[in-house]
Amino acid sequence: MQYHITHTTLYTYSHAVLLQPHLLRLRPRSDGWQTLEQFELTIFPEPLAQSPITDLDGNATIKLWFAPEPSHHLKIITTSQVTTHLDNPFIYLLEPWVLQLPMDYPSALAAQLQPYWLNPPGSPAIDPAVVQLAQEVLLASDGAVIEFLTLLNQRIYQECHYQIRETGHAYPPGITWREKKGSCRDFTLLFIATCRAIGLAARFVSGYQEGDVDTEDRSLHAWAEVYLPGAGWRGYDPTHGLLVSDRHIALAASPDPRSTLPIEGQVKNFGNTAIHQVQTTLTHDLQLTIQT
Repeated sequence: MQYHITHTTLYTYSHAVLLQPHLLRLRPRSDGWQTLEQFELTIFPEPLAQSPITDLDGNATIKLWFAPEPSHHLKIITTSQVTTHLDNPFIYLLEPWVLQLPMDYPSALAAQLQPYWLNPPGSPAIDPAVVQLAQEVLLASDGAVIEFLTLLNQRIYQECHYQIRETGHAYPPGITWREKKGSCRDFTLLFIATCRAIGLAARFVSGYQEGDVDTEDRSLHAWAEVYLPGAGWRGYDPTHGLLVSDRHIALAASPDPRSTLPIEGQVKNFGNTAIHQVQTTLTHDLQLTIQT
């Protein structure tokens, strides 16, 4: 599939501010699953300079820094053309020792995957409700790894109510599961925590999803990837109950969802407005079209 994506993000500030350095994770990945054919970035006010950076997780990020001049807004427009290739997400051959849970990674691989199957430093222990969910799905799947992932994906999709929540960090997984509601990032973090509860390495992915081609309502999306030796990273989308295929476009992936935020940065008060608290209004406009 070939997609043309225009993503506009506008921050409007109640008082004049000085823009501090910002980090963007809005450049689509280019790998075996998708090819970035074209990418353009437009920013108002124009930054003093920008620097492409490959981060610790291999994501293509862009750092911006600005002249010390007052501004009431920050507008970021990205235009991308991406070709996706994974039309059949079932084409892989697992290593024989991967078929049944619990997973017993070889020591060298386990050391590499440690950030993906342990909670990030400073995070609370896995909630007992999540551990119980993992044990229920493990029992229902009879320990078969692909069946476990499929059933978990479907349980979250079928039993949880989707809510649009454009800002804020993901809720703790235990809260999401108890309340049976959340956004795509909440469901993704729940899926990841449940995988980690039984020793499966998983990571958080931010990006875009084709969705309903008959509607113009688009937004950023999130899903999980699980590392399966012999198959590599494989995507699961609990918001839609789907395996990730050529209808998902990935931007960034990390064991910690905070490291996939599309835009990260700070502002400072300017001049005599320092006594006021700056209020920020955020608006998005996302247009995703299929090229034929």
